[in-house]
Amino acid sequence: MAAPLQLHPDRLFSSDETQRGIARRLYAEVKDLPIISPHGHTDPSWFALNEPFPDPAQLLIVPDHYVFRMLYSQGIPLEALGVPSVDGTPVETDGRKIWHRFAENYFLFRGTPSRMWLDWVFAEVFGLDVLLSPETADLYYDTIDAALRTDEFRPRALFDRYKMEALATTEGALDDLAHHKTIAASGWGGQVITTYRPDAVVDPEMPGFADNVRKLGELTGENVENWDGYLAAHRTRRAYFREVGGATATDHGHATAKTLDLPRAEAEALFGRVLSGDARPGDAEAFRAQMLTEMARMSVEDGMTMQIHPGAHRNHNEGVLTRFGRDKGGDIPAPTEYVTALKPLLNAVGNEPNLNVIVFTLDEDSYSRELAPLAGHYPALTLGPPWWFHDSPEGMRRFRERTTETAGFYNTAGFNDDTRAFLSIPARHDVARRMDCVWLAQLVAEHHLPEDEAAEVAHELAYGLAKKAYRL
Repeated sequence: MAAPLQLHPDRLFSSDETQRGIARRLYAEVKDLPIISPHGHTDPSWFALNEPFPDPAQLLIVPDHYVFRMLYSQGIPLEALGVPSVDGTPVETDGRKIWHRFAENYFLFRGTPSRMWLDWVFAEVFGLDVLLSPETADLYYDTIDAALRTDEFRPRALFDRYKMEALATTEGALDDLAHHKTIAASGWGGQVITTYRPDAVVDPEMPGFADNVRKLGELTGENVENWDGYLAAHRTRRAYFREVGGATATDHGHATAKTLDLPRAEAEALFGRVLSGDARPGDAEAFRAQMLTEMARMSVEDGMTMQIHPGAHRNHNEGVLTRFGRDKGGDIPAPTEYVTALKPLLNAVGNEPNLNVIVFTLDEDSYSRELAPLAGHYPALTLGPPWWFHDSPEGMRRFRERTTETAGFYNTAGFNDDTRAFLSIPARHDVARRMDCVWLAQLVAEHHLPEDEAAEVAHELAYGLAKKAYRL
């Protein structure tokens, strides 16, 4: 007999009766608030075309590197999971076969946030009441597949069903934003906006960097062979992203948080070397660092929130990168320094009232030592929520423990889900709301904070701070 699938109403709450009661009351105030999803990687074509998702595997496994990363770590090839290749490697296309491999190995996710998110989706979205296992794999597949064939499970309907007030996707600087144009012209009321991510035209170590910069010039009509024209091209594209895609933010996935503020002549010479291919050792890192400061200056001008995501050794597995491309679960956290690294940028524009820089980290050791003190001082700096490996109940707890005393709640950016898996969005937000209520309940129970104030904070963490940080 199949084991039942039950979502306990007090999941993640404290076993202490007093704290649990407070958390219940706080959570009841925020659990049904609209979702602000200000940074993620869902596919804008889903909302532009509003076509049914092809099958359960394409919805829940193939786009979710949290899922296939774990399976790959246990020796299951990515091609067996239907992950598209870039080198022509044949991959599995039978959704049911992919689903069965997933079900046979679902036990691997015990104790992980992925298990919590997936169980929420299975129970809350599709009404399943038995655990996923090899024996229930076909029941799951058939139930989900049948649902996906109905209008109620098309992307726009799900967007509305889960009260997604705003959702931001992420596109590269050279993207034409065709899907966002379609969304805007469709008359649908859902707010799906883009985010400007210029990595391909600011990182000299990205494949095709020089060609990408030339394309940037072609798109903007600017002479990108010189420093002023190159910066003007970015301003033009940023304006395009705001006008066509509704962008309110930029995003920068640099390996480190290093920034520079070079004299104009040095910046011009550095740009000339990286564009011509005559770069010296250290030039690529220096150029990325200079461009973070330039992007911050542009944000002062146009009001776009700036996000910095340092600290990941991206695409660590070169074999996977070659066969399947970027962003296939091979990002590994690395130690990251912020105090010295961010000083040039903050000295240049850190006191500007119109600037908001959200800093994320994969280096938890930097929370209390560096990031909370910086955000607790500089008006321009905001702490992003726990990200990637720390988007988990215990990761969220550690974040609040290490940052609240120094930075407070209001120097943080609420929560964003940073996902490619559409239906994990409401699941992730539910976990974040629960864990914030757990932390607030502890503060109330220990008489650090009155419960009425905790309720106000819970609302801000679930909804208000993200709207403010991303200027939505």
